[in-house]
Amino acid sequence: MGEPELIAALKSGGFPTGVLCDAMGKINNMRYDIKPLFSEARLAGPAVTVRCPVADNLTIHRAMEMAHPGDVIVVDAGGYKNAGLFGEVMAVSCIARKIAGVIIDGGCRDAAEIVSLKYPLFAAAVNPGGTVKETLGEINVSVQCGDVCVRPNDIMVGDRDGVVCIPREKVALVLKKAEEIIQREKKYLKELKNGRSTMDVLGFNRILEQKGLL
Repeated sequence: MGEPELIAALKSGGFPTGVLCDAMGKINNMRYDIKPLFSEARLAGPAVTVRCPVADNLTIHRAMEMAHPGDVIVVDAGGYKNAGLFGEVMAVSCIARKIAGVIIDGGCRDAAEIVSLKYPLFAAAVNPGGTVKETLGEINVSVQCGDVCVRPNDIMVGDRDGVVCIPREKVALVLKKAEEIIQREKKYLKELKNGRSTMDVLGFNRILEQKGLL
């Protein structure tokens, strides 16, 4: 599959973030508090990265202007949660510009309005605090978001569980491994529904035997 097909597959919801994390060796999952504003939210697309000063969202506005349809804006706000860096006005603009979603290691506001718009915003907190627009930070540089290093054009995937970052050069390999995990889990689920234990189906009894614990 080419890149558009790979991203479409990720957007379809067939690859949960937990499976993708496992396919990457249980890494590249963002910090637990970066979550969607509504449970059905899902995003997938290449990252436009932003590093902005505390409580100043001018750089996000500039990144929104620069982003292409299908991009995901990833904001390193230093984890500052006492200001809403992204709100309803920005969500409406992102929808019109076909920006696939926004991820913020920091706060957002206008939560009810953004939920009513069904815009996929993932943030560390909701806070009504205002922001200034005074200092231009950095765009399309490597950033730390949710304790994960994100580079421009890495592929972001978000769902109810949270967010993972797939290195752009590894997307095809990660999806291949994820598909293998999904097929294996389908087999497990069939056996579990027939009454077998997780200890047996997942091989944990064998591990205990090898350790001399059974």
